[in-house]
Amino acid sequence: MSNSNISQTEIHQNQWQLNQTLAESILPLLGRLYREKGVEVLLFGKTLVNATTIDIIKTHRVSRHYSSTPVSISQTAPIIERLIELDLSPCCIDVGQLATQYWSQNESHQNIDDFLMTALNESIESNGSLEARDVVLYGFGRIGRLLTRILVEKSGSGYPLRLRAIVVRGGRDGDLQKRASLLRRDSVHGQFNGSILVDEDNKA
Repeated sequence: MSNSNISQTEIHQNQWQLNQTLAESILPLLGRLYREKGVEVLLFGKTLVNATTIDIIKTHRVSRHYSSTPVSISQTAPIIERLIELDLSPCCIDVGQLATQYWSQNESHQNIDDFLMTALNESIESNGSLEARDVVLYGFGRIGRLLTRILVEKSGSGYPLRLRAIVVRGGRDGDLQKRASLLRRDSVHGQFNGSILVDEDNKA
């Protein structure tokens, strides 16, 4: 293998490690924005809420299909870091579009905070809030379990639906554990993204 090939390999490895580090650093910020402020962060329409480190890296790679210039994590990370400091109302914010706009205008050396204050003016000045609506599911078959997954994973101040109860017919001993097992692992959708506790005393 030539020195040039080794050098190129090292460049790709270093870039991958940098992307991993940046993705890991913004993961808790994405969670706080959604759970505390009701702000769902998107990248060209694809949500980053509950995304894994690899999901974030892959989504940035795909972003080249939606923008004339590729958008990297090093360009979106500073924007996400600033969003947590802003007094935002519940909304959806596409950091892919914001990054494209900001870095294309970067020749003017506009401060990123000033840019965000202008671009997100309506979300900052609005006092609007989402009133959560309680949801009760009747039945816990395949559809009921899929809805449960969605409602639990999206729970937060930015999501208007809140799962309160699931109504099922009374069954025999062991039915609760069976239903919990079916929710925990799905043959198509895989592992449930959460923890499950069976409460026999309250039949929950």
